[in-house]
This record gives sequence, structure tokens and C-alpha cells, in this order.
Amino acid sequence: MSEPIASRPYMPGYGTLPPDEGRGLLPWSWAEDRLVRSHDFWLATATPGGAPHLMPVWAVWREGMLWFSSSNGSRKARNLGAESRCTMSTDDPREPVVVQGQARRITDPDALAAMLEAENAKYGTAYGMDTVDPASNTVFALAPEWVFALDSRDFTGSPTRFVF
Repeated sequence: MSEPIASRPYMPGYGTLPPDEGRGLLPWSWAEDRLVRSHDFWLATATPGGAPHLMPVWAVWREGMLWFSSSNGSRKARNLGAESRCTMSTDDPREPVVVQGQARRITDPDALAAMLEAENAKYGTAYGMDTVDPASNTVFALAPEWVFALDSRDFTGSPTRFVF
């Protein structure tokens, strides 16, 4: 994955500073570190009728994407089946990293095994391959189109948007 382009997002009324003032633009490594270590994530999808749907999920950052799974019959999996665009956020509101893009279904057995291994390592679980069996569960990989990051210790000087 190539380095994204960083810029200061337009935030009228918040007094955000130019990119070279305050802390300055956050480096991509700062955002990636939080994507790796966040325990929980918030996944926002839309129902077929357009209503927002927000749920907590576990996820792992690997190969430049957020990987997560869900039961095939869950609202979030059905929403993503109808509309793959979604947003995920890390769990720390003081240092949020928000990822927007399209989640794609993963069915390759090697990719499923790698995701399961990464998830078991991160969360200290021992789930088996049945957990990622496409017949009952779906593994998604969210490829970022843009990412927003903020260090609240420098609210006006750190907001950074990364575009891929």
C-alpha cells in the first residue's frame, strides 16, 4: 500500500490551523498505529431504506485494510451485501481514526486463514475455521478511500485527512 496524501480537512467554525501550524499534519504511521492497537471498532452501514446502522466489531489491520467478520444473517452483513460503502472508527475518542471506503467479501481460503490467525493473535482467542466459513459467516476487508485522524491534545492543529 502506498502512502496516502495528507491534508488539513475543511472544518468551518472549529478554528483549525493551517497544516504547518500546531502539531501539523499527523503522519500516516500515527494513524496506522491506532488502527493496529484499537481493540474495538465502530462500523457504520446503511440499511436498504437508508437508515444508519452502527455496531461495535472486532477488527484487525492487515495488508492496508481493516478485516472483520459477521454472521451472514446479521443486519450489518445484509447491509454490506446491499451497499458496500461503510465507515469504521477506532474506539478511542481522544485519538480517533475514521476509515471510509468499500468493504468487500473475502472468500479465498488462504486469506480467511490469515485473517483468523491475526484475529486469534490480537484478541487471545482460539477460534477455528468454522468461524470464517462463508456458509455461515462473512469476512470483510475494508479498503480505505479516505481516513480522518485527530489528536485531541491539539484539536485545532492535528486534524488530518488521508486520501488514497
